[in-house]
Amino acid sequence: MNIIERSRSAGIFWTIATIIVVTFTSPIATAESVATVNGVDIDSATFDFYLQNRVQTPLAQVTAEEREVVLQELMDIYILATQPRATELAEDPIIHAQIELQYRAVLAQAVATDWLASNPASDEEIQAAYDEQSQLAPPLQFKARHILVETQAAAVDLIAQLDAGANFEELAKTHSTGPSGPAGGDLGWFSASQMVAPFSDAVSALADEAYTKAPVQTDFGWHVILREESRTSEAPPLDSVRDALKQNVEQTKFQQYLETLRVTNGE
Repeated sequence: MNIIERSRSAGIFWTIATIIVVTFTSPIATAESVATVNGVDIDSATFDFYLQNRVQTPLAQVTAEEREVVLQELMDIYILATQPRATELAEDPIIHAQIELQYRAVLAQAVATDWLASNPASDEEIQAAYDEQSQLAPPLQFKARHILVETQAAAVDLIAQLDAGANFEELAKTHSTGPSGPAGGDLGWFSASQMVAPFSDAVSALADEAYTKAPVQTDFGWHVILREESRTSEAPPLDSVRDALKQNVEQTKFQQYLETLRVTNGE
């Protein structure tokens, strides 16, 4: 459904709702009047802002018909907003509060957007954030299999079978009650922090290619664990996470700026 069809089907109530949507896009050119409703001018800046939010396309691509339809929508809003009853309703405490909050929200968003544009994350700040995140990454990752059973006795019996030379993968396929059982208990690669503490502690204590000699209990049941391999964790390349780090740094800086304002202006 295009802008013209939406306007015809939704009517003025939809357009009134959409006018409170706030976005900050391209700079608006010097305003001139495009229409007058009950003695109130609708300037081109207001119209262009409303038009761009309605059509969601660059203004240069808006057709003459679309401009006409959207202008009529905006004029309808002004017609209703300039009625004598609108002046009376504006004094209603709830409506007055809504208008005040929308006004303050627009200004607050404008100030925040302006501050962020003037205080972008520097390459040094992004690098520092990357280094910090890299240091927080677990030093090792493990590749393991496990066999999950309901009782300690069943786990002890499986360990005895392994000691006698049984194949871990086949035992897992036959006896494990966990979802990885059909895959031979394969858990793939993971860091210790991704598992519950008793499990991760047991895996960390094992050597590669070794299995637990005693059952490991968790809330899921009893485990026999085989640690197949381990490797040093590697941080992702900086370029692959640069945008996310930039956003995090800027959000942190803005929160610090806001905290400063709270102190200086009082909460």
